[in-house]
Amino acid sequence: MQQFSALQDSQLQAAWLTIGAFDGVHLGHQTILKEITAGAHAEGSPAVVLSFNPHPIEVLRGPLESFYLSSLQEKAKWIADLGVDALITQPFDQQLAETSARDFVLKLKEHLDLKQLWVGEDFALGHNREGDLPTLRAFGDELGFEVNIVRAVEMDGDVVSSSRIRKLVAEGELAAAKALLGRPYTLTGKVIRGEGRGASIGIPTANLDVWAKRAVPAEGVYAGWAELQGKRWTAVTNIGVRPTFEDKLLAPVVESHLLDYDGGEFYGEDLGLDFVARLRAEQRFSGVDELLAQIQKDIQRARELLAD
Repeated sequence: MQQFSALQDSQLQAAWLTIGAFDGVHLGHQTILKEITAGAHAEGSPAVVLSFNPHPIEVLRGPLESFYLSSLQEKAKWIADLGVDALITQPFDQQLAETSARDFVLKLKEHLDLKQLWVGEDFALGHNREGDLPTLRAFGDELGFEVNIVRAVEMDGDVVSSSRIRKLVAEGELAAAKALLGRPYTLTGKVIRGEGRGASIGIPTANLDVWAKRAVPAEGVYAGWAELQGKRWTAVTNIGVRPTFEDKLLAPVVESHLLDYDGGEFYGEDLGLDFVARLRAEQRFSGVDELLAQIQKDIQRARELLAD
């Protein structure tokens, strides 16, 4: 898949295009990407995604915390896996937000030789969302491209959306989030040094340095998978402030115990965590012995869940 850091860096022919934030690349996104890719390839045309960085909401409403469902690298990988030919990650700033719909569409025509535009039912672009569907169809008649509407994907009576998944992640409902994503929710980052509490009680953990803007699940204990150095390990991950210890943290940390891991230290390594299910909320124990007993129960429950 070709990747471009801005629209003006691209120069494609007869493109089939879809536009959006595509945060998380969930089942709704996957549907539109599969349709546009199949159609474009049948016509011998490139399937193109134009996404934005940062998310337009961050520019229009202010800084975000615990928001993004995917990093730029993850988004690109998942989009490439669906067969898309080119990804344009367009910088989004106030100047772009104030660009008229017509001017933006003219740029699309200039750089992509736009032939097909595939969008959702509520899509609009340009300053004050002036480029709604009727307006885009009028531009298409004038400039020689077709506008196609993809209906929203629904699950359990509601539309599959990034905002819905963010809410589930914030509530710790990771099994429900997995159903909407089509894959487990993931956190990635570098392994950093912690306080060594886990190792001191015989349960060593890897502390993950998580991007501050990344959506982090609710405090609690989770069963899932850890990917390290190209291998996958069953994992139990705790997100919280360690209330059992006196030096209670001010901000939650993400620390994962890799079951059956027999290697050495891996500080500075990239670690990916896939969250499958929440085992319990974080809680305070009377002491280390009670904590260890509960951790063993968590480990056994995780093994049972992940074996299925």
